[in-house]
Amino acid sequence: MMKSAPATRAYAGAAALIAAILLPVSGLTQDYPQRPIRFIVGFVPGGIADLMARSLGQKLTEAWGQSVIVDNRASSGGVISMQIVGKAQPDGYTLLLGSSTQFSIIPSLRRNLPYDPVRDYTPVTLASLTPVMLTVQSSHPARSVQELIKLAKAKSPQAMSFASTGYGAAPHIAAELLKRVAGIEMTHIPYKGGGDAVIALIGGQVPMSFGAVSTALPHLRAARMRALGVTSAKRLAAVPDVPTFAESGLTGFEVVQWFGVFGPARLPAPIVRRLNETLGRALAAPEFKEHFAAQGVELQHSTPAEFATYVSSEFVRWTRVLKEIGINEAP
Repeated sequence: MMKSAPATRAYAGAAALIAAILLPVSGLTQDYPQRPIRFIVGFVPGGIADLMARSLGQKLTEAWGQSVIVDNRASSGGVISMQIVGKAQPDGYTLLLGSSTQFSIIPSLRRNLPYDPVRDYTPVTLASLTPVMLTVQSSHPARSVQELIKLAKAKSPQAMSFASTGYGAAPHIAAELLKRVAGIEMTHIPYKGGGDAVIALIGGQVPMSFGAVSTALPHLRAARMRALGVTSAKRLAAVPDVPTFAESGLTGFEVVQWFGVFGPARLPAPIVRRLNETLGRALAAPEFKEHFAAQGVELQHSTPAEFATYVSSEFVRWTRVLKEIGINEAP
């Protein structure tokens, strides 16, 4: 349908206004970055999220000659880090290493979050996938997932409680899924991070722990703990002798935590593009992939659009799964 002359002038005026607004933005992003970048992580130092952020930050520093400062803002479910980035200026100098905990699981569990996982952020790229590992004390009687299930059904103290990195994180969800699938009961004891959970396990405060492979590896190699299973679809090169939960008789059991890079909402497209391209080169580097594979982490890269679609689909999936396994609203 042909527009009237006034309507045509209005559309032309709007286009001119948009062009005028975008011109200075284009100029600002042309030489990005021109000062240090703050990389926010919602989890404690020493865990897989911290390792990923520091490694990616170093790659950005090497590529651009600007410092990337990792800022750990640990809180329940990473909420504080989400608020900081969601309210930051969309200029590319405040980034977030976000996870499935913050964007998929916690939003499925909490009705009144102080952030919107879609509206308040700009997806840049998916960065990694990592499964959960079930570990026990080195003196624990269970040598397999099935033996642990038998102990739990017998109400043995050795299988009645577990540590995790916090309520709503992938390790906690993996344990809750195991409880549902196996028909057992275990008490959740949340800690501030994977390192704290491992210390509690080694110290005898809890008999088992669900957490990241990278956090457990040094202790496994020192024989301070033992791994019973991983929640990936296939075995990991880092721990080839540890079976998957599916191999252990729990067909279809899979829980994988993802991490990715985000900026605040309305992050200019040229900045998103430059970040995505630079991070993509880093994530594809063979030595970088091998380093993380040795930690039980599979590196990934995606376009911003692919990542946005993935984040949305993960939220839908976890909303359904959490409802099915009866996880209540987060405290």
